[in-house]
Order: sequence, then structure tokens, then C-alpha cells
Amino acid sequence: MKLVRVGPRGAERPGVVAPDGRVLDLSSVTADIDGAFLAGDGLARARAALDAGELPPAVPHERIGAPIARPGKIVCIGLNYSDHAEETGATPPAEPVVFLKASDTMIGPDDEVLVPRRSVKTDYEVELAVVIGRTARYLAGPEDAAGVIAGYAIANDVSEREFQIERGGQWDKGKSCETFNPLGPWLVTADEIADPQALGMRLWVNGELRQDGDTKNQIFGVHHVIWYLSQFMVLEPGDVVNTGTPAGVAMGRGPDAYLRAGDVVELEIDGLGRQRQTVGQA
Repeated sequence: MKLVRVGPRGAERPGVVAPDGRVLDLSSVTADIDGAFLAGDGLARARAALDAGELPPAVPHERIGAPIARPGKIVCIGLNYSDHAEETGATPPAEPVVFLKASDTMIGPDDEVLVPRRSVKTDYEVELAVVIGRTARYLAGPEDAAGVIAGYAIANDVSEREFQIERGGQWDKGKSCETFNPLGPWLVTADEIADPQALGMRLWVNGELRQDGDTKNQIFGVHHVIWYLSQFMVLEPGDVVNTGTPAGVAMGRGPDAYLRAGDVVELEIDGLGRQRQTVGQA
């Protein structure tokens, strides 16, 4: 099942993508796609309404929002592909590298991404995002992670590398600028993704293929990451976990590869749809 939120920013309506590609209105089932919806029986009720043919078409819309309402937290894993670690000159980590992104960085998949003021190194990162559907606290092992995952989406973990690396402190200030986490277009429920470690992922800038990777090359797989995080924090329904990016980021390509106003970034992951952002200036 593919869940979607459509409409103006701050006034999105919940929807579901029908088998014929139409977006159907889920407002009769839930007021929004959020943690409360995922934690309860929302997915089951949405599926039942879809199967029964009870849902009307969504109201006409021009914008797709992020497929989940603002999460409590966005947790990210750094250097989780060996080829990406190599291109950045980093040693592959012995344990997952964890950082947080401000939850208000999340925008729709086709919304404008803003280069921050005084930025000279704004970068792109195609990532598999995991959306949590059940509370995860001290999971016993990676084998328990599947039971707390609601589904998957595409994330662009936009990053300002000078802020992140050269300005002292933690990574967060290079990761939490406004618009720095486009998500969507859909939240694809976990039952539709047979193997999260077998998903091709690609990113283009102005039509040039920059990233062409596969989740099979993650150093720490999805289930390991969710188990690991649960040892250090409580993951709540609606939380988003970005699981790392493959090689091809601007930081590994040189100064001319960083994003500038007017650039167009396109991303896709097998089975999860496609994003397209135009870059603007803050």
C-alpha cells in the first residue's frame, strides 16, 4: 500500500494510491498520516477501505507533501556505504554513525530546496528512509526490527558540508537547515518491500547521473540499524530514520559539483517512486 499526503503545505490531506494510479481520499479513515495512525489500526483500516472500494478520489491537487506528518525526530546514519566512506576519505565505521536532523527540515518530494545563506557546499544524498510504526525500545536483536517498521520512503539528506565539517561541533548544523529533508512521494508499507537490502537507488543533477547505488552495499543493514538505535533512544511511531547514502555526492566530486540556485535534483529508489526538486536560494 502506498500512502500519500496531498495539498498545500500545512493543509495536506491523507490519501492512498489505488492500483490504477489514482490518489484516493483517506479522510474518512484518518485526519492525517501520523504516528497515532501508524501505531493503532490505521493501516488495517486504510487497507480495508481501499479493498472495499469505499474511498472517493482525492480533491484536485498540484502538490504532494511528505507522506507522513511532522515526525517526532529524524535520525540519520552516516558513512553507511563503503564506497561513500571511501570517497570522503573516512574509515568505514565499526558501529553506525548516528546524528539527528531537525524534524522541520522535512518537506514534500518536489518542494524547493533552499541553499542556505553563506553556503558554498550544499550537497545532495539519496537515501532509503525507514518510517517507524511501533515503539522500539531495547529490541533484543536485529530480527525484531521488522516488527516495528511501518514502511519505507525516499529521502534526500541535503547537507551543507562546510557547516557540517569545517565549522566545529556536531554534524547537525550542516544537516538541519530549512528544506534539507525532502521525503516521499509515498510511504510504501513494509509488506510491499520484499527485501530492503535489494533496492537500487539513483540521483541526477541537471540530468547527469551522480549516484547509482544499491542498498545491498550498506555496511549496516536496515534491521541492524533499527535494532542498534533502539539501544540508545526510544523510536516512536512516525519517527523517520535515514539509512545512509552511496557514493557520488558532491563532496567526493569537487567544488563544481555542489548545488547552486537553479539546479534540478531528481531521485528514485526501486519501488518507492521518484522525487524532483528545483534548488533556490534562502
